[in-house]
Amino acid sequence: MTRTVDVLVVGAGPAGLAAAAGLAAAGAGRVEVLEREPAPGGAPRHCLRPGFGADALGRPLDGPAYARRAARAALRAGATVRTGVSATGWAGPLTLDVTAPTGPERIRARAVVLATGARERPRSARLVPGSRPAGVLTTGELQRTIARLGARGGHLGRRAVVVGGDPVARHAVRMLREAGVTVAAVVGAPPGTAGAFGASGSRAAVPVLVGAVVTELIGRGRLTGVAVRGQDGRTAVLHCDTVVFTGDWIPDHELARFLGLPLAPGTRGPLTDGGLRTAEPGVFAVGNLLHGGEPAQRAAAEGRAVTGAVLARLAGRPWPTGGVPVVTAGPLRWVTPGLLGPEAVPLLVQAERRLVRPVLAVHQGGVPLRRERVAGTLAPWRSVRLGERWTGGVDRAGGPVVVSVEE
Repeated sequence: MTRTVDVLVVGAGPAGLAAAAGLAAAGAGRVEVLEREPAPGGAPRHCLRPGFGADALGRPLDGPAYARRAARAALRAGATVRTGVSATGWAGPLTLDVTAPTGPERIRARAVVLATGARERPRSARLVPGSRPAGVLTTGELQRTIARLGARGGHLGRRAVVVGGDPVARHAVRMLREAGVTVAAVVGAPPGTAGAFGASGSRAAVPVLVGAVVTELIGRGRLTGVAVRGQDGRTAVLHCDTVVFTGDWIPDHELARFLGLPLAPGTRGPLTDGGLRTAEPGVFAVGNLLHGGEPAQRAAAEGRAVTGAVLARLAGRPWPTGGVPVVTAGPLRWVTPGLLGPEAVPLLVQAERRLVRPVLAVHQGGVPLRRERVAGTLAPWRSVRLGERWTGGVDRAGGPVVVSVEE
């Protein structure tokens, strides 16, 4: 069966739902959202903690409440949200083959918004050797297990090791402790973050192995331990029956790659300009597909921001081509957008390591455009936003724009 819609949004996480709500409310026509999971909302559906804003009465929202509110907003605006539907490939630049509970379909759209999000790199992709025992999880799998079976330690094991050192690792430690699981250690936290895993209430601090790496998983049938190597080269075995790999985000970019879209070198998400346009006319990309691990509110803001560019596409305005490349230098991991088009837009930048009150600079062709000291600390798990003034002096016919750190 072949159908036609005006805008097809792939992914019903915070970014996709916000894009659908904004577009439907703005009169974009038939807006349809596809979600492969059984319910809309994305990763927040499994985050059973506050930190997702507040409702109309000022009460804090947890992840599931935030997800429900985002889905209701899209539906009220007039968008169609379909769950249990997977996009499997492209039959043309703006035509997707999908598999639904009712069978295969082909959907043609005037504009496609990719909002497929990101996932944590699993153990296999981290190249950690060993057998394949039970008890090896990512934070997302830990969240889904607790959401499905409840916070009972029996199905999670008795003693766990958490790999990572960002806020996601702290969240994993908290979830495990609430489930009655002893956290033996946190492995691989970057320097300066050990204090984040300190004592809480009556609970003792979690041992933190700063800069250590897991070199092997031990056990058959069920995990019995992990081998670790410290910064000094010494090795040891931590006995545990559960290990949780956290952070190290990779985009769910399979659809973008199938279409042959260029990928940004730092994030491996689709390369976009300031209007969130990709290299393929009519195809946009938003949210954590572009930069994994960002908060839901920031992903939703990008979903709302794509509305103007999509409406311009539907109105028949020319698709911008070219653009000025934006790259990073020094201890910066990535910058997005990777291209500067006709709009003056803010930049998102993430550091490779912890930087205390760094001086950020933007140059083009060796000419300084802006230089400013950033208040506070740049952490390697959260981006910093550089306002539109940072790109206001860019020559759209010039060479690459370089964002760097002057230490």
